[in-house]
Amino acid sequence: MGFWVFMLAFALQVPALMVVLGVLMEKKPPQEISRIYGYRTARSMQNADTWRFAHLYCGRLWRWTGLLLAAVTALAFVLLLGSSLQTIAFFGLGACLLQTVVLVLTILPVELKLKHTFDTNGQRLEGSDIL
Repeated sequence: MGFWVFMLAFALQVPALMVVLGVLMEKKPPQEISRIYGYRTARSMQNADTWRFAHLYCGRLWRWTGLLLAAVTALAFVLLLGSSLQTIAFFGLGACLLQTVVLVLTILPVELKLKHTFDTNGQRLEGSDIL
């Protein structure tokens, strides 16, 4: 049982990180465009408006995706109760890898939203939503 708890805690690290960083990005984004910290892509770093928008959108996405991943992971681990150590270990590793892929893939909807909200010069498109 101790190993199961350890692996559950291990497997919940990526979702927890997504939730915490999502809340931080949404509520207290970096005030100035930074090459060190924040959601840093060419499109998000064009100006202060694109920077704020990207952090708000990505923060919301990470928060909700992290909560969903945490719930699915916890439920899956409950189903693994009583399984062998090897099964629990492989599942925990697989869960972490899949969660990391999901984390990286969240770049796509953020970039699409930026593309549909701002032109190539970083100016808001007419009729685009504020978010």
